[in-house]
Amino acid sequence: MWEYTDKVLDLFYNPKNQGILEDNGEAGIKVSTGEVGSIACGDALRLHLRIEEESDKILDARFQTFGCTSAIASSEALVELVKGLSLDDALKVTNKEIADYLGGLPEAKMHCSVMGQEALEAAIYNYRGIERDVHEDDEEGALICSCFGITESKIRRVVLENKLTSAEDVTNYVKAGGGCGSCLATIDDIIESVQKEVATQKVVTNTYPSVNTTGEPAPRPLTNVQKIALIQKVLDEEVRPVLIADGGDVELYDVDGDIVKVLLQGACGSCSSSTATLKIAIEARLRDRINPNIVVQSVGSLIKN
Repeated sequence: MWEYTDKVLDLFYNPKNQGILEDNGEAGIKVSTGEVGSIACGDALRLHLRIEEESDKILDARFQTFGCTSAIASSEALVELVKGLSLDDALKVTNKEIADYLGGLPEAKMHCSVMGQEALEAAIYNYRGIERDVHEDDEEGALICSCFGITESKIRRVVLENKLTSAEDVTNYVKAGGGCGSCLATIDDIIESVQKEVATQKVVTNTYPSVNTTGEPAPRPLTNVQKIALIQKVLDEEVRPVLIADGGDVELYDVDGDIVKVLLQGACGSCSSSTATLKIAIEARLRDRINPNIVVQSVGSLIKN
């Protein structure tokens, strides 16, 4: 039997946010829904957000879930975390924050927190009228786990974002390898490959000194024009040369607050490591040089459409 924290059990036995939010036509208010998972696979989550259009603020949230104790508790935690947040701030909520809110989850149930994060992203992207392309390659690439339909791209992303080190960890987070087990050796190979990529990128990153080591007072906040110019400068001088050397490239598409949207090109736009490119080569560099709150998103599928 799983060992759950008191917080998990309390939210499971006393859920306050289960249900549906319907769009009643109120001016300036919109309801958006995000859905992930599959009842056939044993886990499904539908998240409803009531959003104030003028401020992009989440006024309320509700969820419907088909799953276990952890699924219900994780959904409750997610709703409590995002109420009152702007959409940009809500996008920064991670599955780790969901688990931490609960006082921790059994390792074998961490996939419930991952589903919560993905449902939140889906609801926000649906509201904005664009495809949820930040993980657009999750359904592309080689199929590794045929039991649960998990691709190499998704495994790479989850390993990178959660610093996973074993096939068992991957099974706990996305269920891959939890069926017949024939893909476990392949998952180990993918983990080793991601770790090598991270180590290589750290070498590249460490060749540039941090801009925040002088001890001088923090500069005044950048205007949007200044921020865009600085982002373009960092991309041109520090990121693009590395990507071009590997047959890829990146183009700045848009800047919306701390959300930086880019178009990956060449090899970067089609390889299974595109998420690693976003997070390590681009996002980490912009956070170091400009603002630690920057989040980089790919808009590849939006451009294609």
